[in-house]
Amino acid sequence: MVLNEKYEFLINGLIEDEFGMLEEFFPRELLLNLRSNAEQYYQLGLMAPAGIGRKFSYEKNAKVRGDLIRWIDNNSDDQYEKAFLESVHDFISYLNQSCYTGINDFEFHYAFYDEGSFYRRHKDQFNNDFGRKFSLVSYLNEDWKSADGGQLVVYTQQSSKKIEPRLGTTVFFRSDVTEHEVLLSHAPRFSIAGWLKKV
Repeated sequence: MVLNEKYEFLINGLIEDEFGMLEEFFPRELLLNLRSNAEQYYQLGLMAPAGIGRKFSYEKNAKVRGDLIRWIDNNSDDQYEKAFLESVHDFISYLNQSCYTGINDFEFHYAFYDEGSFYRRHKDQFNNDFGRKFSLVSYLNEDWKSADGGQLVVYTQQSSKKIEPRLGTTVFFRSDVTEHEVLLSHAPRFSIAGWLKKV
């Protein structure tokens, strides 16, 4: 599948089913190297507990979410992070040209869910900041089994869908509309999650 077809697949999924999902959106080799980055950050203690909210409403609440994160600098010199962000930029350009979305910024982070971690049902847009328009999540886990848990559950108006966090799977949905959660993980689970923004 060529790039434009991948973009259209995600976009059409969003339009028709409220979320798009593709198992090979980013190159496998790139994701494996990003996984290596994430593991190294974790081992060096460079990932921090994620919080809820923004600015004055920000708080850490282990009853709601238990992941560790590390933000990716939009001007990163790391060759794999740079390649990932360039791919995101290309997708944004296509999205703006084809759907007139006006996206002009983005932010992404690594996320690590240890055994016993989860994230309760929520939306990605803040109550006091409406910049996040679309959410994009890519998974970095080889040989993931259903018994490992950690599935993403996407809630639409009609139903819900469980998505296995396997290497290569990418999910795309609206940050202000689509509720979702991460089920209890029974094994170490890595991903890259982020938002396409209009600021």
